[in-house]
Amino acid sequence: MPADEPEVVPQRAVERVTRRAAYVAVPAEPDGGTQFPPVIVAIAIVAALYWASDVFVPLALALLLTFALSPLVTRLHRSGVPKGVAVVGVVIAAFLVIALFVAVLVSQLSVLAQNIPSYQYNIQAKIRTVKDAQSGNSIFDRASRTFRRLNEEIGRSDEVERFSPATEPAPEPAEAQRPPQNVTSDPPAQSAPLRPAEAGKPVPVEIRTPPPDPLQVLQTVAGPLVQPMATVGIVIVFVIFMLMRREDLRDRFIKLVGASDIHRTTTALHDAGKRVGQYLLMQLIINISYGVPVGIGLWVIGIPNPVLWGLLAILFRFVPYVGPIIAAAFPLLLAIAVDPGWMTLVWTAALFIVLELLSNNVMEPLLYGSRTGLSPVAILVAAIVWTWIWGPIGLILSTPLTVCLVVLGRHVPKFEFLDVLLGNEPVLMPPQQLYQRLLSGDPDEATEKAEEYLQTAPILEYYGSVAIPSLQLAEHDRKRGVLDVPRRNRVAQGMAFLVENLSDHDDDEAEEQEPKEEKEQNGGKTRAARTKAGSAAAPKPKIVLSGGGRSNLDDAAGFIIGDILERRGFEVRDITHDELVAANIGKLDLSGVSAICINYLDSASVAHARYLVRRLRRRHARMKIVLGFLGDDSDTIDGEKIVASTRNCVFAASMETVIDEMST
Repeated sequence: MPADEPEVVPQRAVERVTRRAAYVAVPAEPDGGTQFPPVIVAIAIVAALYWASDVFVPLALALLLTFALSPLVTRLHRSGVPKGVAVVGVVIAAFLVIALFVAVLVSQLSVLAQNIPSYQYNIQAKIRTVKDAQSGNSIFDRASRTFRRLNEEIGRSDEVERFSPATEPAPEPAEAQRPPQNVTSDPPAQSAPLRPAEAGKPVPVEIRTPPPDPLQVLQTVAGPLVQPMATVGIVIVFVIFMLMRREDLRDRFIKLVGASDIHRTTTALHDAGKRVGQYLLMQLIINISYGVPVGIGLWVIGIPNPVLWGLLAILFRFVPYVGPIIAAAFPLLLAIAVDPGWMTLVWTAALFIVLELLSNNVMEPLLYGSRTGLSPVAILVAAIVWTWIWGPIGLILSTPLTVCLVVLGRHVPKFEFLDVLLGNEPVLMPPQQLYQRLLSGDPDEATEKAEEYLQTAPILEYYGSVAIPSLQLAEHDRKRGVLDVPRRNRVAQGMAFLVENLSDHDDDEAEEQEPKEEKEQNGGKTRAARTKAGSAAAPKPKIVLSGGGRSNLDDAAGFIIGDILERRGFEVRDITHDELVAANIGKLDLSGVSAICINYLDSASVAHARYLVRRLRRRHARMKIVLGFLGDDSDTIDGEKIVASTRNCVFAASMETVIDEMST
């Protein structure tokens, strides 16, 4: 091709490059518009959910039913059933089951309403019994009631004597002897007398009402049913639409909120669908396994309408915490009404207690445990908030809706606070928890947390993964100037108390995992028992020193190293950084000491460590010196600058290396 002619690019290549460019995620430019504070956005969202509940409630119900029915539709579609047939069939079957459930519930409620008046006598008898029990039957109560009756009898006898004929006053003589007056005037004129038959006959009153308006009757009967039926219809339409267009809705959601990070958005959608669908399915299985025994047990006990109470138990267990209490309250009240005695109430209460214990401690951990990812406090708060926004339907939907929020916060960085507030994962790592407890001056709670950790891990791992990193956090805050001297002393003292509290801890799991051959060779004794039994014959342990280099935080690290060395059979003497300064190092007792370990958390203490080694070497020429730099950046230190040509001096950049060097 001549050089002066322009290169001709095929049109097909241009289209291919254009299509490729369409799939490349272009980072969005920062928006210079006004952004509202998160609090204002949250208030606006809650207000929209509250005032537009007629729109959002059907949408939320349809979304949750879609999560629940989607696996079944997918399975049918993969087995060869057309997608439309699978969706319509599953939706119709699901709503037929719901309609049958509601119909049985309504019929049972109508039967109960007709039978309630027959229990009036038992209820009144129980109320009188309770009142009599509250009034008391002690000697003083019976005596007071006796005196009250005597007082009433005396009062009635006085009234009889006062109004008897013997004590009535006689009529005045003038009135008694007054002659009758003769009436000489004519009687007044009267109207025609009434007939005897008409004198006592009542006047009939007839009330005439206009014929009812058909439209008014229809409005009265069908009016309350319009909104629920409309909601059910909207939910059915939404569910069918979401199941039919599931892939398209998923792609649109990814394009809307996460086109720049498809992997994260896809993971969030999969996690949300899996958690919500699994929660609804497992909760339904648990509720049925709880409600069926409730109905059978109440039927055996003799409580009327056991089918009703079994269905209500299935329904109310969707409500967190208070649902089982509400489900048990109605049968307990009915047990009081149907039985003149109290044994029916006792058996009913025992039935609910036993079933609740089995459901909480066996069924729930077996089926889903804590797979929802919600903390107990979050479930309770979510129930209150969603009930306030949407009423009873919000109480039932609170847990699955909150699961969706937690998944959103777990995978979308902007909503991470939702996972922190509502999730069940620990938000502070074990070193951070320990550092916080030490800062607050609570080594006892720190010891409790450590004992929980040591149930599944050896103490050496706890010291290396939790205790030393917590001191690194304290040293980091000291460098930044945010950890003053009093709080630094509090952290160091708290760590010393923690090490002292854990000094009696033994790794039982390590002893149980001892090889069978080694245990048989030692007569079946455990390692601790052999050490105790053979302590008299064992050689004298080596004496070592363990302490800090420059601060009390270094001293705390030295206490940890000393505790580990004691567990290895050494005789450890703990020293502080004050004993190693130039003015006091001459007073340090080094008699019989074979090795000394100096620990640093500050990586900038290289010069201090070099001069300290020289002072120690002048005091003891043959003693082994181990310099342990335990900071998080200790691997960047050049140990040769510290040790140089000093004999029998070792540099260690980790706790494990320090222990190994001191043990050799």
